[in-house]
Amino acid sequence: MTKIAIYGVGLIGGSLALCFKGKPGLTVVGHSGNPSSVEKYLKREVVDYATTSFEEAAEGADFIFLCVPVGNLEEYLTRLSKLPLKPGCVITDVGSTKASVAEYASRLNLQGVSFIGGHPMAGKEKSGVEAATSRLFENAFYVLTPDKDTPEEAYTRLTDLLQWTRAHIVKVDARLHDEIVGAISHLPHIIAVALVNQVARYNESNELYQNLAAGGFRDITRIASSDPIIWRDILISNKTVMLNLLKDWNEEVGRFIKLLETGNGEGIEQEFHKANQFRGGLPERRKGVIHSFYDIYVDVPDHPGVIGQITMLLGSHRVNLSNIQIIESREDVPGVLRLSFREEYDMDKALELLKKDYTVHV
Repeated sequence: MTKIAIYGVGLIGGSLALCFKGKPGLTVVGHSGNPSSVEKYLKREVVDYATTSFEEAAEGADFIFLCVPVGNLEEYLTRLSKLPLKPGCVITDVGSTKASVAEYASRLNLQGVSFIGGHPMAGKEKSGVEAATSRLFENAFYVLTPDKDTPEEAYTRLTDLLQWTRAHIVKVDARLHDEIVGAISHLPHIIAVALVNQVARYNESNELYQNLAAGGFRDITRIASSDPIIWRDILISNKTVMLNLLKDWNEEVGRFIKLLETGNGEGIEQEFHKANQFRGGLPERRKGVIHSFYDIYVDVPDHPGVIGQITMLLGSHRVNLSNIQIIESREDVPGVLRLSFREEYDMDKALELLKKDYTVHV
């Protein structure tokens, strides 16, 4: 029997546990220092068994997943390095920065075990084990960052195990990972926070900013609502990369300043054209490091009860809506509903159900 120990059974750890639990030859152990969390793991049947004992969880484990905040990874690795781990054990993590933890694991000189950094590039707006799902990683990229000394056999065993997640496994150098994820995830989070704080300062003297900042502004800045403690640790861990990216961002902003100062309309048009071309080539239906919302727009007649009919139709087929918004509703114009889903399969099911009776746009 292959034992999998998961430290931190929240959204990511819980979803991994659900991918492995019940599979032939696998047993999943959850760990938390909080007894109430252990009870929750067992009550929700996310793991086979759970314990508050750090040592018991690791004892005899073939795989150890560290699903704790980036700021706690070094502490957990240090504690594991002092235990008599099973020879051949593979330790991995799920943090969104890889170079710093890989370097720390290398300095520990773990004997008889392998550390392979990991980053499942999927998530949800909700957190905690309550939001865990075995489908979280499906069709997402799962990055692994083995170093040159990682035994091929250990890497193969980990990739074989992760097939149960139905994710796309990608091998990437740890430093390159941090540069890429810094640009496509960490930098956008900083920009969103800075933009929201800028508007918040304007709002101090005129509350109309907040009143009008609905719809698009709220949508494009939703990642500014991310957990402050988690993002503090991520950004500090990736500090060198982020400083370089922010300098490059300042140059991009400076380019727009010059275009506006000189009234260079053609230059502004070119910048938008380049962005449109690149963005148009981005994958649309694959999960990424910034989790997606899946929206559809439904043209509906303006008569009483139509919204209830739609929601009842979706509910009766167990389609989970995350949000519903009435965009337009006037006597002379059909109403437009924006329906938002957290999972792609819910959106696809809704499209299938609604297109029979309504005009639906994606």
